[in-house]
Amino acid sequence: MRKRRPHRDNGAHAGAAAGAPSAPAVHLRKVVPVKFSLWPVNNRAPADLLREVRAAEDAGWHGVWYADHYMPNTGDATPARGDAYEVWALLPALAAVTSRVRIGTLVSPTSVHHPALLAKRAAAIDVLSGGRMVLGLGAGWQVNEHHAYGIELEPPGKRVSRFEEAIQIVRSLLAEESTTFHGACYDITDAPCDPKPVQSPLPILVGTRGPRMLRITARHADEWNTWGAPEQAAGQRAALIEACEAVGRDPATMRTSVNAFIDLGGGAAPAGRPVLSGSAGQVADQLGRYAELGFDEFIMPDWNLGEASQLADNLARIKGEVIDGRGGPGGA
Repeated sequence: MRKRRPHRDNGAHAGAAAGAPSAPAVHLRKVVPVKFSLWPVNNRAPADLLREVRAAEDAGWHGVWYADHYMPNTGDATPARGDAYEVWALLPALAAVTSRVRIGTLVSPTSVHHPALLAKRAAAIDVLSGGRMVLGLGAGWQVNEHHAYGIELEPPGKRVSRFEEAIQIVRSLLAEESTTFHGACYDITDAPCDPKPVQSPLPILVGTRGPRMLRITARHADEWNTWGAPEQAAGQRAALIEACEAVGRDPATMRTSVNAFIDLGGGAAPAGRPVLSGSAGQVADQLGRYAELGFDEFIMPDWNLGEASQLADNLARIKGEVIDGRGGPGGA
């Protein structure tokens, strides 16, 4: 039987108590502007990445996200060569060269990282950044990196059970004086995590679509992320709302974000990924749909936008013609 010390809610589950607004009222929430964030590809040389991130902050982007993978994905166990810079090595540099944008992982797999390491790293980077860190978590999925490095990729059910324990341990370590947790996967005894992060709570984001993972997200996370064009994202967000209602969480207390590529012509996205394409006005209309659906943040991967000056030109065009052209800056 597992035991753990309770953690502070800090308002994360506001609305679950008696007298909270009913679910229909949440669905009718006021449409607010979406924040726009950037997701640089993780094979870019650090000097180029830092230049891009500084420019993104100057241009008014809301956040910068970075993937947590050790090699390119092949879809099977075949290893792949190619640069893949390690996110936890680069996040301190991103924090040091910026002063405003949120920075975070999208997402760090608990199949790879021990929860104590995740909490310690996130807390330190939150202090370094002055309170701008977001810890993105997932259960893990990329077969080839697990196979090549000898990291077990457990069957889905056990992998989700590991994630459920890990997110509770991380949450407690970041908030409590000490953490004790005895579970099937982890055994934590009177463990501290000092210094504490600047933010209270430090936001935990979960990227997922599965029903069980959505319920875990509803219980323990501050933010949720998914991929999808508006028509797909609508159904996924409805599933999140259903999961929140099932566990007694007010969906209005969950910040939501969505990822998709933007193609204004000539920037083909990776196969199987959602793309918003057309003229600047047409893409802006599609972005407006996310706001109508209730999403708080749109995260744009830059992987299809070229390198060096071509990348800078494409980012400036998207920011100026699509995002700012919708009626105002998309920054903080």
